[in-house]
Amino acid sequence: MEDKNNANVAMLDLQQLNKNLKDTVYFLCEGIGPRHFSNTLALDNTAMFISEKLKMFGYEVKYQEYEFNKSVYKNVYAVLNGTKSAEDVLVIGAHYDTIKDSPGADDNASAVAVLLELARIFSNIPQKRTIHFVAFTLEEPPVFGTSFMGSYMYAHYLKKQGVAVMGMICLEMLGYFTEEPESQFYPLYFLRWIFPKTGNYIAFVGNRNSKDLIELAKSGFKKATPLPVESICMVKSIPGVTFSDHRSFWKLGYKAIMVTDTAFYRNPHYHTHSDTADKLDYERMAHVVAGLVSSITELANKELADSLSS
Repeated sequence: MEDKNNANVAMLDLQQLNKNLKDTVYFLCEGIGPRHFSNTLALDNTAMFISEKLKMFGYEVKYQEYEFNKSVYKNVYAVLNGTKSAEDVLVIGAHYDTIKDSPGADDNASAVAVLLELARIFSNIPQKRTIHFVAFTLEEPPVFGTSFMGSYMYAHYLKKQGVAVMGMICLEMLGYFTEEPESQFYPLYFLRWIFPKTGNYIAFVGNRNSKDLIELAKSGFKKATPLPVESICMVKSIPGVTFSDHRSFWKLGYKAIMVTDTAFYRNPHYHTHSDTADKLDYERMAHVVAGLVSSITELANKELADSLSS
C-alpha cells in the first residue's frame, strides 16, 4: 500500500492546497457568514456552494433532506465508487453549520475545506473500497446529541439500507495550531504528562471499538507529512470525546474516529464571534490534507476480506 500512498501524496501541490483551503474558509466565513440552524438561507447557500464544488470535481451530487422545527435541512454527499466493492464503504464527513453569530472558521469551515480538497484529490483516483464524502447539516446545539443531527440521519440511512461501513472519519476543527508553550489542555490533567503541552499537532480520537481504525489511519498519516499526530482511544464519558459527528456512527454500531485540532482544549476562539478565517494556519492545514490522503488510501485499499466492519 505504501507505493500507492506515495503516488497519491507525491502529486499534491501544497501551495495550491494552501490557497484552495484558504479560499473556501474565507468564502464560508465572510461570503456567507454564520450558518446557524435558524439561518436556513445561509445553510442553503452553503449546501449549494458545496454541491457546486463537488460537481466541478466530476461527482454526481445527492441530497438527504429532512425536516426539523418546521424547516427543511439537507446533507450533501457524493460517492466515489470502489473498483472492488460498492457496499463496504468508507465515510468521510464534516458538518457545515455553526453556532449563532459565529463565522465558524475553525468550527467547522476548516473541516469542510479539507473535505472538499479530499474529494477533489480522489475524484480521479478510485480506490478498491467505495468512499462517501458527506457534508453534514445540524451538528451544533440545539440539535447536538439528538436524532436530528445530520450525521445521525445519514448513519441511520446507511443502517436501514444495510450498507456495510468499514469505518467513518469525522473531520472536526482542523485549522488552529500554535507554538505557544503550555497552549494545549486536556480533559484529564494526567494526560498532560503523556501528550504534548504545545498545540501544534493533529489528533485522532476514537473509542475502543475503533482502535484498529485509528491505528491504520494514523500509520498512513505519518507516512505523508512531518506534521505531528497523536491518537487516543477513550471512553465516551470523557468530556470532548463524543463532541462531533462520529458519535452518531458510534450510536449505530459503526466504527468511527474524529480527526481534530482538539477544539476548546486549544483554540480560545471556540464558539465565539472571533472564530475568524485569519486565525487559521493554512500551511499546516495543507499538511493535514496530505496526511489524510495517505490515511484514506490505507483504509480504502485494505483487503476487503479483512474489513474493519463491526
